[in-house]
Amino acid sequence: MSLWLSGIGVSRGIGIGRVQRLHGGDLEIPEYALEPADVEHEVTRFVGAQRRAKDELRQIRSQIPGGTPGEIAAFIDTHLLMLDDRSLTEAVVTLIRGTQCNAESALKKQRDALTAVFEQMEDPYLRSRKDDVQHVSARILRILLKQDKSVPAQRTEQSEPPVIVADDLTPADIILLSQQGVAAFVTEYGGPLSHTAILARSFGIPAIAGLPGARRLLREGEQAVVDGDLGHALADPEPQALHFFEAKRARQRTDRAALTQLRDKPAISRDGVRIKLLANIEMSEDALHAADLGAEGVGLYRTEFLYLNRQDLPGEEEQYQAYARVVAAVKGPITIRTLDLGADKQVDSGSRQGPTPNNPALGLRAIRLCLKEPELFRTQARALLRASAHGAIKIMLPMISSVQEFRQAQQLIDAAAAQLRAEGHAVADQIPVGAMIEVPAAALAAPLLARHARFFSIGTNDLIQYTLAIDRVDEEVNYLYDPLHPAVLRLIRMAIEAGERAGVPVAMCGEMAGDPRHTRLLLGLGLTEFSMHPASVLEVKRIIMDSNVAELRRRAQQVLAADRMRDVQDLIAGFNHG
Repeated sequence: MSLWLSGIGVSRGIGIGRVQRLHGGDLEIPEYALEPADVEHEVTRFVGAQRRAKDELRQIRSQIPGGTPGEIAAFIDTHLLMLDDRSLTEAVVTLIRGTQCNAESALKKQRDALTAVFEQMEDPYLRSRKDDVQHVSARILRILLKQDKSVPAQRTEQSEPPVIVADDLTPADIILLSQQGVAAFVTEYGGPLSHTAILARSFGIPAIAGLPGARRLLREGEQAVVDGDLGHALADPEPQALHFFEAKRARQRTDRAALTQLRDKPAISRDGVRIKLLANIEMSEDALHAADLGAEGVGLYRTEFLYLNRQDLPGEEEQYQAYARVVAAVKGPITIRTLDLGADKQVDSGSRQGPTPNNPALGLRAIRLCLKEPELFRTQARALLRASAHGAIKIMLPMISSVQEFRQAQQLIDAAAAQLRAEGHAVADQIPVGAMIEVPAAALAAPLLARHARFFSIGTNDLIQYTLAIDRVDEEVNYLYDPLHPAVLRLIRMAIEAGERAGVPVAMCGEMAGDPRHTRLLLGLGLTEFSMHPASVLEVKRIIMDSNVAELRRRAQQVLAADRMRDVQDLIAGFNHG
């Protein structure tokens, strides 16, 4: 009998195979007191487990093929750095010695403390990095407990690629599994920004996350279909259903092969509208991969990673070197977002005094933090301005909610540029400074902001959450996260319209920009610059080249006028099917 399950589609495509469940679930962690004479032996046991964990990860990293996107190796590098981070390792040793408890118990306590810090982070992407803490801790714990959580043995050439079902998957698991060949991933936890989602998209493997009870409901060895487009899993499919999904998979494979022919072609619609396609990246290697997939530049480069997992703040020279490397690797313009962290995110290793904010999402973060602590912002601004001598940099300010905030930040940037020139540093003559539209207030005030900002970039991830007052990584309410909500669409159109009237370019760098289901709607709303994960560029380009923008703009007015979600969905379905 067939079983139909629904989760969150996080990597598109159809996967068909036999279920292979990975061992998972919470580890049973013993807690007991040590005799004084046993304390140093316990420290030695923990340090030995830590070293073995590092050796395992180095071995996995060495198996990553050359030419693989940089973000994949970066996940392993992050875990290796965390294994040397004092906030994890030295703190555990201190706990063992200070409380005379066993290594497993000490590691659990420190893991929970660090996870609590990440839980307070407002930014969904950064908050999901708590997974790094949990995965690294779990690797050490399993070594301490002698509980191996290895991936399945290498399959034979004749065997069918399996559908992997797990509670969660570490980056190391995913890399090893991808090398063996898998049909799809299904995990009980996670979402669009989880490790499973990001890496599955990079490897082109269909995946569903956030499917509670998957390991219990999907039986070992039974056939399963995974639809990563819609987030559906079908166990033990009937012959007709299986044939339908096999045909859909075949069409998708044919389409993907044809997409490679579009790499060097411009994104021009049937009625001659030129659209700019950019990439969201995190390191210089990603820029090279993005260019190979047809991206014309970088629409979002995040800088927060320089500040995380360390005890000190990065200085001007360190930041300059990092930005210069990325700028040198990018062919085309690169938009660099300034620090998007907050007081709740421990940017200065916890030295900030004062209570933890009750609601960090509405607290001192991003541009608010930078303006309150101008020296922090000035250091980054100087590094960015120095890097501007090496390429076409655009500086983007996150979480702008008023003209006053933008003008204050612009004044600090101008002052830093003047100071650098006086010191003899090379600085580009024109460095556009723009605003992210990710707070409803910014969209509503877009006509005023357009008088000062050189460009806009719509951050739909936060804009949707703030507009609908929901947290999309909260499983209790994430069903309310809806990019097609009439209020969200009106705010997007409002920002685009303000840019059109003022002659200010408007881009979109949120996930909505890279979702092919929304491409025609966004064209109809007037968007002309899309920034997305590199893997989405060619598919979005194909849709653009097969669209008539003038007709889509006319039909988008009907969407904006609709007052029922069903009508909106029907109209958008009409966009995508004719």
